[in-house]
Amino acid sequence: MVFHLRGMGSQVLRSLLSICLFLCLIIFSPNLASAALRPNYYANVCPDVESIVREAVKTKIHQTFTTIPGTLRLFFHDCAIQGCDSSIMIQSKGNNTAEKDHPDNLSLAGDGFDTVIKAKAAVDKAPGCKNKVSCADILTMATRDVVSLSGGPSYRVELGRLDGLISTSSSVNGSLPKPTFNLDQLTSFFNTLGLNRKDMIALSAAHTVGFSHCSRFAARIYNFSRHNKVDPALNKSYVAELQSLCPIGVDSRIAVNMDPISHKKFDNIYYKNLQQGMGLFTSDQILYTDFRSRPFVNLWASNNAAFERAFITGMTKLGRVRVKTGRSRYGNIRQDCAAFNS
Repeated sequence: MVFHLRGMGSQVLRSLLSICLFLCLIIFSPNLASAALRPNYYANVCPDVESIVREAVKTKIHQTFTTIPGTLRLFFHDCAIQGCDSSIMIQSKGNNTAEKDHPDNLSLAGDGFDTVIKAKAAVDKAPGCKNKVSCADILTMATRDVVSLSGGPSYRVELGRLDGLISTSSSVNGSLPKPTFNLDQLTSFFNTLGLNRKDMIALSAAHTVGFSHCSRFAARIYNFSRHNKVDPALNKSYVAELQSLCPIGVDSRIAVNMDPISHKKFDNIYYKNLQQGMGLFTSDQILYTDFRSRPFVNLWASNNAAFERAFITGMTKLGRVRVKTGRSRYGNIRQDCAAFNS
């Protein structure tokens, strides 16, 4: 082969190299993989899939509000770790400890997992739909639905993801942002996902619904630094409220609402809270205290429509992270969202 190439003209050789480069890009580029996603992906296979998932989500929300923050957080964790491939759903088995059993994922609400499992079951009951829709896509649709059903924007979701074939606890290490992150750390983390600072600030508003365990922020209200027992960025009245809800030595299972004003509604109150020093995590409040991110906080606190547009953009970009598509050897359509196909 080498001898044959030497006999070819340089133009032919350059053409062959170009073809090789193109094939490598197809195989390894996450951008090209995400380009295969599209709305109405299942139009010819399971045309009612979105309405089926939405009805399943509605039913689950009527059973428990935790469905909303649980599903939303599940989507974030799934996409951040191995890409949006529902690998977060896999149960540990044998010698393999899966993603969901990593310490950073143990606080994920079971209702988020249950939402996807029940939506998958509803989809598979529909004529022609059985084992045709991936768990990754169902999680993506369910996430959009919990946002819109709790007062947030509804938006078209891109579909066509495959379910991942790998789920390991070790892959979680360093793959999730910490509640103590500053702006540079947050920006750097989201950049690794292909998202910019504006996307990060918009997606942080997911904290407008749901709750957090006291241990995740206890240092801010009791042992912040050598010079300040309480984080000076916190509103004093808010500190008193948090200390009453989370006294020293509180049961580790106790949790508080992340949004003290409207924790059951997806809205821009999150940003208004930051303006008042009521961001629960350091990574929340820094969005207002840092002058580089404050303009977005102020804009979206006063303009909910602008916030919703930015949130939709961020969610769409997040949903493209390291997806597996087409006939990829890295993914398939899982029959059981909690287990790899046998």
